[in-house]
Amino acid sequence: MASHEVDESTRRTVLVTGGSSGIGAEIARVMALQGDRVWFTYHRGHERAQALLQELNGDEDRGHRAMRLDQGDWTQVRQFVRALPGPVDVLINNAAVGTQTVRADGGGSAASEDERFFQVNCLGPLWLTRLLLPGMLERGHGTVVMLSSVDGAFATFPSFRMADGMSKAAVAFMSRQLAAELVHAPVTVVCVAPGATDTPMFRASTLDRLDDLAREAFMRRLPKRRLIDAGEVAELVRWVCQPEARVLHGAVLDASLGLGVHPGLMTGRGVDSSGGLGDESRRERPASSVRWEPERLQEGDPR
Repeated sequence: MASHEVDESTRRTVLVTGGSSGIGAEIARVMALQGDRVWFTYHRGHERAQALLQELNGDEDRGHRAMRLDQGDWTQVRQFVRALPGPVDVLINNAAVGTQTVRADGGGSAASEDERFFQVNCLGPLWLTRLLLPGMLERGHGTVVMLSSVDGAFATFPSFRMADGMSKAAVAFMSRQLAAELVHAPVTVVCVAPGATDTPMFRASTLDRLDDLAREAFMRRLPKRRLIDAGEVAELVRWVCQPEARVLHGAVLDASLGLGVHPGLMTGRGVDSSGGLGDESRRERPASSVRWEPERLQEGDPR
């Protein structure tokens, strides 16, 4: 991947967690393309991570790194930070488990899955930020970006997994709390909350569980009748890491195409056949042949 020419003395190092697929991989690509040194983590998917690393580095070593990390494990997080080859200028807390990946990531019971949601989605970002922030403050600059979700940060979806939404709400809260504590510090904190984004996680948690007719009905109800592209979220994240975005310190950004202000779209309520608001008698309902009910989306994940 070709990148802009940069001065190595001023080149930023960006750490992207969960960077081997989905939104994280797109963030890694856009940050590398603009000349940043990108280190990204992965938990599973070693081959996928190595393929992305090869894409970023090309035929030469541009300093990009792929590093395995289970960020829900405090011992691993502490060892990981100690072993980093250099300081981190930008931390992008993107890694998270969803309602399907949590099962493959240490599930076995509802209680253990709930714990895993909070370990990975909440404690992981907290621990990494806590360990990397002192270095940013000492150097006099830094950026922390948290990836939350419209579910939890802005809206509630009653048929979705409660622990999932709670963990995303905690990320948004952590962003605000950290920004308040750093209001006079030279570190910028911003939270981005995507909506229904075309990622492997969203397909596994939601789309793959619908038949063709149900999927078609679901897509029609999404804002703008489409999924968000992971690259769109990545471009927003890239921009909030620029000096011009410092004015957004403390912001939690709704990047959901409007789902955050109209969560009923996700459950098929409150939209007429033309796509606008209609009275109760004109609102579009799922056709009986579709057999699509909110329960079909139980445990879904907008991200």
